[in-house]
Amino acid sequence: LLLVPAIAHAQSLDEVVNGVESTYGKITDLRAEFTQTARNKSLGQDIKAEGVVALKKGGKMRWDYKSPAPQQIVSDGTSLWVYTPELNQVNKGNAPKALAGPAGSFLSGLGKVREEFTVRFLNPASPRDGSGRPVLDLTPKQPTPLLTRLVLTVDPKDYVVRQAVLYDQFQNTVTMQFNKVQANPGLSDSLFVFTPPKDAAVVPLEPR
Repeated sequence: LLLVPAIAHAQSLDEVVNGVESTYGKITDLRAEFTQTARNKSLGQDIKAEGVVALKKGGKMRWDYKSPAPQQIVSDGTSLWVYTPELNQVNKGNAPKALAGPAGSFLSGLGKVREEFTVRFLNPASPRDGSGRPVLDLTPKQPTPLLTRLVLTVDPKDYVVRQAVLYDQFQNTVTMQFNKVQANPGLSDSLFVFTPPKDAAVVPLEPR
């Protein structure tokens, strides 16, 4: 009986939050494949995308979009570059301002969920989805226009986030699903430095 896995019982909210904090507190870098659906509520329009993401503590991140059009979003924690090959254009901005949400601090933010968010189950009467995964409803204690709510679907075995739904102030959503998640693959800092192509136009990134 002592060998029965912990997931044999329904985890409490505290157990799930403790698991997420413990898991992400130990992760210094992460790589995953992702699919993304951005929904514009007022237009009733969905835009789908997919690619590969790499994250490293210190605000380092790299999103390589493969579809619907190639795009790279790269930050070394100080600067942010957005490269759109179709336009042959690079937008460059200040990372802390541009990343006023969980995308830039996903690892550190999830390592201290209670400090950053008010947490509940999305549906307390039925805390799990159809696959048996706990679904957390997080409200930032310091919301920004780009993030007013965050809904996370968590793997009950390893407490890795498998889906994240981000809400902005207009209730538009970005739903991200993460697959083939690799924790602590030992990513080089050079992965998070972007050198614009010589012939690309470099344009300041407008603050939002």
